[in-house]
Amino acid sequence: MSAPELVLASASPRRIELIARLGIVPSRVLAADIDETPRPGELPRAHAIRVAGEKARAVAVIAHGAFVIAGDTVVGVGRRILPKAEDEATARACLKRISGRRHRVFSAVALASPDGTVREALNETALRFKRLSDGEIDAYIAGGEWRGKAGGYAIQGMAESFCLWLQGSHSGVMGLPLYETRKLLLAAGLLHG
Repeated sequence: MSAPELVLASASPRRIELIARLGIVPSRVLAADIDETPRPGELPRAHAIRVAGEKARAVAVIAHGAFVIAGDTVVGVGRRILPKAEDEATARACLKRISGRRHRVFSAVALASPDGTVREALNETALRFKRLSDGEIDAYIAGGEWRGKAGGYAIQGMAESFCLWLQGSHSGVMGLPLYETRKLLLAAGLLHG
């Protein structure tokens, strides 16, 4: 009997790299095409879980008979969801908002099984960045790491040098919480040990 197929519902190089740390090479990588716009009044935690589940379900429809794993990462300041930075102005606004402040990163993972069930898990990580000078923000923007990143930064790059402390999952802030991912894969029999 062959091993079950596992599809990663993400084109993110970071998620591909992270899942490989668990010894997993997905059979296929299919990006989910869903609307990730927060709903009115939706809080960061609920948004991350909902979007991860929707990504897994959307790809499961086209990946018949396969397990599908998806993730979503949301940066929150209080009840506010910071956007994915698609332009310099958004990245700059996000960095100014988290400068010198505590914020949270909610990283959800969802696993859709061939039988249609979807299991979800969430990691919540608290971080505090130093107070950023305009020059530091300018240099970070110029480096381009912020492109397409939730909250306008990538913790695995230069932004890590701004982080005074982090309580939670470094991999979760990068985009896929490995502890929670491993747990879901173990429960589904896709990992052993």
